[in-house]
Amino acid sequence: MVKKNLKKLYRKDAREFFNQVMVEQPLLPFLIPLGLFAWFVERWVVPFSNWVPLAAAVWATIQYGKFKRRITVEDLNKRWKHLILNTTPTTPIEPCEWLNKLLLEVWPNYMEPKLSSRFQSTVERRLKNRKPKLIDKIELQEFSLGSCPPTLGEEGMRWITSGEQQVMRLGFDWNSHEMSVMFLAKLAKPLIGTCRIVINSIHIKGDLLLSPILDGEAILYSFESTPEVRIGVAFGSGGSQTIPGMELPGVSTWLVKLLTETIGKTMVEPRRLCFSLPAVDLRKRAVGGVLSVTVVSASNLFKSTASAIGNRQSSNGGTVSGITDNKVSQTFIEVEVGNLTRKTSTSKGLNPTWNSTFNMVLHGETGIVKFLLYELDSGGVKFNYLTSCEIKVKYVHDGSTIFWAIGHNSGVVAKHAEHCGQEVGMVVPFEDINGELTVSLMLKEWQFSDGSVTVNNSLSNGLQSSFDGSPKPQSITGRRLRVRVVEGRALAANSKSGKCDPYVKLQYGKALYRTKTLSHTVRPVWNDKFEFDEIAGGECLKIKCYNADTFGDESIGSARVNLEGLLDGVSRDVWVPLEKVDSGEIRLEIEPVKNDHNNSMQSSSSKAGAGWIELAILEARDLIAADLRGTSDPYVRVQYGNKKKRTKVIYKTLSPQWNQTFEFPETGEPLVLHVKDHNAVLPTASIGHCTVEYSMLSPNQSADKWIPLQGVKNGEIHVKIARRVSVSDSEKKTMLGTDPSSKGHKITTQMRHGLKKFTGLIDEGGDPEALSLAVTEMEGIQTEQEEYIEVLEREKAMLLHKIQELGSQIIRTASGPPKTPY
Repeated sequence: MVKKNLKKLYRKDAREFFNQVMVEQPLLPFLIPLGLFAWFVERWVVPFSNWVPLAAAVWATIQYGKFKRRITVEDLNKRWKHLILNTTPTTPIEPCEWLNKLLLEVWPNYMEPKLSSRFQSTVERRLKNRKPKLIDKIELQEFSLGSCPPTLGEEGMRWITSGEQQVMRLGFDWNSHEMSVMFLAKLAKPLIGTCRIVINSIHIKGDLLLSPILDGEAILYSFESTPEVRIGVAFGSGGSQTIPGMELPGVSTWLVKLLTETIGKTMVEPRRLCFSLPAVDLRKRAVGGVLSVTVVSASNLFKSTASAIGNRQSSNGGTVSGITDNKVSQTFIEVEVGNLTRKTSTSKGLNPTWNSTFNMVLHGETGIVKFLLYELDSGGVKFNYLTSCEIKVKYVHDGSTIFWAIGHNSGVVAKHAEHCGQEVGMVVPFEDINGELTVSLMLKEWQFSDGSVTVNNSLSNGLQSSFDGSPKPQSITGRRLRVRVVEGRALAANSKSGKCDPYVKLQYGKALYRTKTLSHTVRPVWNDKFEFDEIAGGECLKIKCYNADTFGDESIGSARVNLEGLLDGVSRDVWVPLEKVDSGEIRLEIEPVKNDHNNSMQSSSSKAGAGWIELAILEARDLIAADLRGTSDPYVRVQYGNKKKRTKVIYKTLSPQWNQTFEFPETGEPLVLHVKDHNAVLPTASIGHCTVEYSMLSPNQSADKWIPLQGVKNGEIHVKIARRVSVSDSEKKTMLGTDPSSKGHKITTQMRHGLKKFTGLIDEGGDPEALSLAVTEMEGIQTEQEEYIEVLEREKAMLLHKIQELGSQIIRTASGPPKTPY
């Protein structure tokens, strides 16, 4: 068997040698027959010497030696490259034209749509908080990165080994003139109008660093330093009230600064972003989660001489107070996730221990948990910021969670939780001083857009995952949300008086409600119920908790609740931590229900014709005093969509009676009442506002209600609201009078007399109060005229509707089959 294997090996070696010689000596096929012919002549015809076989043997030996030498060199080169890759900190530069060729093929149809969608949501989120002074409101209308992908590794790429972490470094150069990002901006005063801002080119150049973590389950990516950023901006007009296409000063600089700061705060070393590579994709989009954070302890604080300095610059640009004597009296940690903050108790020593656990709320599939270290002074009153560190959290599409942070020497600390409920421990170094923080993290639940909730590696809320894992989004049209504010706990009391008289305001879209105020309790039980029309597009329920006080209500926390994925008939019971405070939680019960009344009203109104809202503003009581004399001059401004109307002014009273009726064509928009205090010279003051709900009313049904005013301590307004879908003859006579032309003539006459009276007061130099009264009368006549015009327009629409029905009936009758004579 061994001899046979050796023969095969020799045969293979001989074939490789012969092939190699044939490649290097292309004339050999001609020389071999020529040599054989010469040897035949020498052997059988004319005898020569024996030099020919000898020369052939020597030549063959030399060629075989060259072949074996080449094989040995190639093998040594392979071993040397492998040794360099695994032992040396930097590998030689390698070309990557193949990567750019591949990117050019997959960019238009795969990467560009995905990246455009992801960057669009990021840009919209940034624009809400950052805009220049010239712009009052800005809206993103179009976002496309274009068909030109970035160029990667134009000068090659290389692997860099830092400790146990391998990093791939390659150049990034994106110079695109085909992108289209368009904003519609509403200009701030004194400018008036709108304009369009278009980003048509972008240039970003820098060096990218890619680091595989968790045995290749994810990749961290970042820029080695702040990249070079240039943006091409064009300006144009937009909308009906526009300014000419011209450059707005400072907008281009603002956009470049916004993009540079966003890149610098998220993906410039040592801060990195994460791209996960899951083996399984459940096709679920996480919209929020609950994270349990336990701050265990810190160690080795301020032991090095470098930390024993006075003031030094922190990573966020602020001044960090150092410890000059290497002694720490008392320290505590503040945990921050977005606007939600919680503090641990204080602990003494260079190795403090806290063991404090908090429940934090994540909004979206990623989050940043910041840990801020503070020190109390010797008096225990003032505290100084020392340093911080942070841990990033990301949902992976296989249902797991990745945690990562900056390690020692800009390394990486990463952990992977395979399912919810799994606890992971991390030791993270502080940024500006020596020392480490030990924390324990556990993702309690992930909430998804399809309504399911992952708790301890299982789905709850009655939703079972489908076989292909695709989400089944719930229809959100024609539903209402019932929100019950149940109770609160651990609310913050007033720092001076120690009292807490809490109440809660809820805002969803344009609807605003508040609970009753409870006295002297930090564990209130409200059990107040409210209903909202569900809004599409991921609208959040905003909660604000206040402590009622005589000299102005004090905010004691706020929060946002994501309402995506709610299922019919399934109630969600949640404790919501309050943000921007140290403690406090509010318990809510949220349940979506079908709005059957709304559907029936829509169908009935579509059959009957155009409907309208009839609002009667009757009176108010217990209004606040806006004047120095202890009274007010109240009137009501009614806003329904773009339409605005107002009542007359009732002077020097806190319990006015208006008894005025207004009508609006029904559009489904919120009906808002603003109660104002009239001033002849000074600007008007607000003394409360409220929203009148009418969507639950049946056709031609009315409701009589007292509504508490929002934004003030006390005050109620008495209104009567009705939904009308048809007008009877008696109602027509009531609204129009016996002769419609007589009412129009009456309004015109009143308007003429009012103008004459107002002109006479001006000529006589009348006092401001008389002029104010005349203006109020003119406004009342104008309001009556607008109501009369609306009634006429509505009658015209109904008449045209009747004419169309009559015409269609005539056409049907005329097109019927002819009668057959007997």
